[in-house]
Amino acid sequence: MINTVALMGRLTYDPELRSTPQGVSVIRFQIAVDRNYQKAGTERQADFIDCVAWRQTADFISRYFHKGSMIAVEGSIQTQNYTDKNGNQRKSVEVVANNVSFCGSRSETGTGAPAPQQNFEQPAPSYSNASESDFEEILDDDDDLPF
Repeated sequence: MINTVALMGRLTYDPELRSTPQGVSVIRFQIAVDRNYQKAGTERQADFIDCVAWRQTADFISRYFHKGSMIAVEGSIQTQNYTDKNGNQRKSVEVVANNVSFCGSRSETGTGAPAPQQNFEQPAPSYSNASESDFEEILDDDDDLPF
């Protein structure tokens, strides 16, 4: 099954970083995303989408984003059923952000500093000091190839 969401919009309020009792960072935020379709003669419509981020992603958002910042969010949709204080059954829908990044120019995002990258992957190995003989040994080893 697939549950993947990609969004780009502006933060509607300043996100506030919180922590769980176990010390895990969490942040809730909302982004306004313009709809693709605009009826002739009408104002462009937007959807206001609730999002949540955890751990390093939450810390990253708290540090570099504020109300009006353009943000790109990749994540998944999560729904929850609950009963409100009046006894009515309700459903909430939010995007759990797995990865976020800046988009637009620095003036659009409101940051004066260079945009840091959120990258938790291991860097690729560097071969700048490798000699030609190092690669010949790898290339000559074709004994186990099926063709």
